[in-house]
Amino acid sequence: MTTTTLPAVWFERPVLPEMRSTVTAACTILGPATVEDPQAGVDIAVAAVVGLVACDAAFMDRAPGLKVIARNGIGYDNVDVAAASERGIAVCNTPDGPTVSTAEHAVTLILLVAKNIRAAENALRSGATAGYYIRHEGIELDGKLLGLVGFGRIARHVARIAAGLGMRITTYDPFLPASSIPAGIDRADTLDALLAVADVVSVHVPLTDASRGLFGAAAFASMKPGAVFINSARGGLVDHDALLEALDAGRLFGAGLDVTDPEPLPVGHPLLQRDDVVVTPHIASGTVDGKARIFRVAFEQAMAVVEGRRPEHLVNPEVWERIASAPHAGVSK
Repeated sequence: MTTTTLPAVWFERPVLPEMRSTVTAACTILGPATVEDPQAGVDIAVAAVVGLVACDAAFMDRAPGLKVIARNGIGYDNVDVAAASERGIAVCNTPDGPTVSTAEHAVTLILLVAKNIRAAENALRSGATAGYYIRHEGIELDGKLLGLVGFGRIARHVARIAAGLGMRITTYDPFLPASSIPAGIDRADTLDALLAVADVVSVHVPLTDASRGLFGAAAFASMKPGAVFINSARGGLVDHDALLEALDAGRLFGAGLDVTDPEPLPVGHPLLQRDDVVVTPHIASGTVDGKARIFRVAFEQAMAVVEGRRPEHLVNPEVWERIASAPHAGVSK
């Protein structure tokens, strides 16, 4: 009788109950991470399904048999891709997994800020509602211009929802040719051109060395007075001191953030004390449907590499020939 040893896969987070039978049939589960040791159990892993843990060289060296790091999300700024490539480790992401949930959350933030919900709720909770209707200010979105900074999967879904609200839409994405922008959506030639006219600015770009701090004092000064600012991409894209200054100066109507830097913001942070700011703790993709989709795709990517199949969403394709040429039965190029 031959016993087959299942591959050891490390999960930063607990395996979802609805996926557990599928996962246990395919691999040996390692992890999850602990507060004391964010890498607990990774040592013998051949694959890692990760969320926010820092996948740096030390992480990879702790698991010398690692073949693949599968990120359960779009961004992979917490993964040292160069270090992974140097070690012949495939890096994958799940670009389609969080699209719908994150887009819906971005639109939710737009509505919460534009309708000034936090201020109204706080007035109600404190009993200060006498004459509040007269004092309350909100923005009607129908006919207003939504400026999308970046026009990838999430931004495109935001555009579809916003169009249903009657909003006009423009986008700035220097990496997309004008021919790829759908009919009915304008294309700004520069970021400043978009900021000058947009009533709502929603950010949907990855965090890179070039984009870090993209929204600083100059960007906020370029925005249309009274605009709404939304960030559901990465906290490092925004200089939060500059955002506070723009809010204090009355330059912006308000802001909605699902991501911050640091993350989470410390208790008592000025952004958490304002009625004109809504902050959520990086949970845009955290719906039941979104979590299941992200986890399933990340796990499928990891197992594809372990089983010698090229994954669909390979971040560092230059390593595949190296992986494919290594001794491994069934590798598909």
